[in-house]
Amino acid sequence: MKQSILLVDDHQLVLDGLVSIINELEDFEIVASATNGKEGVQLAETFNPNIILMDIDMPVMNGLEATRQIKAQKKETKVIILTMHNEVSLIKKVMEIGADGYLLKNADREEFYNALCSVSKGKSYFSAEVTERLLNPDKLKTSNFVVEHDTVQLSKLTEREIDVLKQIAEGYSNKEIGDKLFISHRTVDTHRTNLMKKLGAHNIAGLIKFAIKNGLVN
Repeated sequence: MKQSILLVDDHQLVLDGLVSIINELEDFEIVASATNGKEGVQLAETFNPNIILMDIDMPVMNGLEATRQIKAQKKETKVIILTMHNEVSLIKKVMEIGADGYLLKNADREEFYNALCSVSKGKSYFSAEVTERLLNPDKLKTSNFVVEHDTVQLSKLTEREIDVLKQIAEGYSNKEIGDKLFISHRTVDTHRTNLMKKLGAHNIAGLIKFAIKNGLVN
């Protein structure tokens, strides 16, 4: 019996590539795909897949919050984070929320297949590069200079921007953040844009990494 797979990624090219690869595998089949975390949570409930391939940086709800919600409801569902990011803070966060694997998007077909086989058998799978990051964190840029630089960046943020950053890191949408902080979703979007400029972040994953690294979220 084939293992069912749900794909969750907001890039169509990535989805198309995954479909092409998985369709060649005898033991696995795709049952659905989603383009954001919220939709992924809904489809996980509908299709009850064996395995979910989950991106991190997505609109509406990021992959971390989606994984947290899915694992809270369906502990037996296996979730493999499939991402370009390999920072220790993110990897540890993924482990904390109960993901079963962490695979980088530059993985080859053999490693991709090995990851699917491992989690389908109840094992965890972390790519070699990710494991290296965990075992040798000193190779990362964690010098005193970088820590001091983060402190300088934090000092540039307003109290409201920090509030918004915390909510973004928890996976809430602009509308949800607006409702929580009693501001409009357009104002939230403005804060998000300002945060990315001030922190030099290119995407939501960058904001999440900064929030985790600086203790703004658990």
